[in-house]
Amino acid sequence: MDSKGFREAAVSSIDEIISYYDNISERPVKSTVEPGYLRKLLPSEAPEDGEEWSDIQQDIEAKIMPGITHWQHPSFHAFFPCASSYPSILGELYSAALSAAAFNWICSPAVTELETIVLDWLAKLLGLPECFLSTGSTNGGGVIQGSASEAVLTAMVAAREKYLAETIPSSLEGEAREDAIAVKRSRMVALATSATHSSTKKAALILGVRFITIPVTSETNYALTGPILAAAIESCRARNLEPFFLTATLGTTDTCAVDDFPSISSTLSTHASSPGEIWVHIDAAYAGAALVCPEHQTATSLPTTSTFHSFNMNMHKWLLTNFDASCLYVRNRAWFIRALTINQAVYNNSHSQGGLVTDYREWQIPLGRRFRALKIWFVLRSYGASGLRAYIRKTTSLGESFASWVRERDDLFEILTPPAFALAVFRMKGRDEEEANRRTKELERRVDGCGKMWVTSTVLEGRFAIRMVTSVRSTERADVERAFGMFVEFSEGVLK
Repeated sequence: MDSKGFREAAVSSIDEIISYYDNISERPVKSTVEPGYLRKLLPSEAPEDGEEWSDIQQDIEAKIMPGITHWQHPSFHAFFPCASSYPSILGELYSAALSAAAFNWICSPAVTELETIVLDWLAKLLGLPECFLSTGSTNGGGVIQGSASEAVLTAMVAAREKYLAETIPSSLEGEAREDAIAVKRSRMVALATSATHSSTKKAALILGVRFITIPVTSETNYALTGPILAAAIESCRARNLEPFFLTATLGTTDTCAVDDFPSISSTLSTHASSPGEIWVHIDAAYAGAALVCPEHQTATSLPTTSTFHSFNMNMHKWLLTNFDASCLYVRNRAWFIRALTINQAVYNNSHSQGGLVTDYREWQIPLGRRFRALKIWFVLRSYGASGLRAYIRKTTSLGESFASWVRERDDLFEILTPPAFALAVFRMKGRDEEEANRRTKELERRVDGCGKMWVTSTVLEGRFAIRMVTSVRSTERADVERAFGMFVEFSEGVLK
C-alpha cells in the first residue's frame, strides 16, 4: 500500500468508524457468537499474495463485527466502561504513525517529555497531593502503564525492594545477604481486602510473596478502615509474618466503595515497623476519574493520601481515553528506578548517564513503550477540565436517578449499597435469601439474553446482586429509563 492507497483506505476507514459510532445503538450490545466461530470463517493459512484493501475492509463487518461486544453502546451497563472518544482515536492514529519503542529519552525526546507534562496536568486536575508531581518536593511523578494490573505489579516490585533494603542489614554481603533475603521474602506479605481487585493477588503470585485477604463487610459498606487494618497487621506479626504492601481502593469493583484513607494513614503511623514500612498503593482505576470534580476530592479525603506511596487511575475507563492509558504516580521516583533499572551497554547515552532526563524504562516492567501521552494530551485539550467535569457529573447523575427509581419500586427491588460513581447495586426481593438470589439470577439471565442491554453481577456476603453502570459516553437518560423499564418488565415476568 503506497501513500495514495493509504489515503483512500484511511478515508474509507474513518467514514466507517464514524458510521459505526453514529449507528451503534442499532446493534445488539453483546456478541452472541459461539466459541470457535471465526476459525470457520477464515482460511487455515495466510494468503500467498496480498489482497486489496477493499476486500479486507469488507471482512470487518462480515466476520469481525459479529464477534464484537460493543463497549461504547449506550446500553452497555456491565463491568466498568472502556472509554473512547474521537480525540483519543486521533491520538492513537498519530502514535501508530510515529511508532517507536521509546524506552529512553533519546529514542524520541517528545515521547518522554509530553508524558511527564500531561501526567502533571492530570495530577493537578485530580487534586492529587503535590508529592505525586514531577515538580514536587519528594521527586515523585507519573508514568503511563498498560493497565491497573501492570501498575500494581510495578508498585509491588518497588515496595519489595524498598522493604528488603530497609530490613536487611547493610553489613551482610555475598551468600549471607542472599540467604537473609530468601528468609525475609518467605515472611513478606501483601495485603488487600476481600473487595480489592484481583490484580493485587496476581501481583503477589507473580512475585512469589504471600498474599492475605482482609475481610470487609456491609458494616463498613465494604470499605477498609483503620481498626480492621490494625487487626490484620497484628495477626500477621503474631505469625511472624511481615506485611510490606497494602492496596487501598478508591472505588472497589463490586460496589465502588472507598476505603477510609485517614484512618488507614493513622493506623499505619502507629503500627509502623522499624525500619521497614508498609507501602500503600491506591487503586483508583475506575472511580479515580471522578476526582476531576472537586466535590469528589473532598468526599474521598484525597489530601490525606500524601502519606501513601503510589496512586493509579485508568483514563481508559471513565475519562474518554481509549485503552490503554493507566496512569501510575509514585511519591519518590527513586523507588522505581532502584528496583527496575537494568543497565546494558546498548542503552547508554550521555543524557541518561548524566542524570539529565527521565528514562521511563526504569519505571515499568517492559522495556519498550508506545506514545500513549498523545491521546491523553488530545483529550485534555479537546474537552478541557470543564468538559470532563460535565461528563462525570452527567453520568453520575444518571446512576443516582436509576437508584431512585429502584427505590420507588420497593415491591420488586432493594438497593444493597448506596449508589456511587455511576454504579448502582441492587437485587430482586424474596421471602428469604435463597429466593431473592434465585429471582435475581433469573432476572439477570433474562436481561442479558434479550440482547438489548448488558449488565454484570456480583455476590455480597452470599447475596447475588446486579451491577448497573451508567458511565458510558453515549448513554443518555432515555437509555437508562429504558433499562429500568426492562428490569421492571422482566422482574414481573420472573414473579409470574
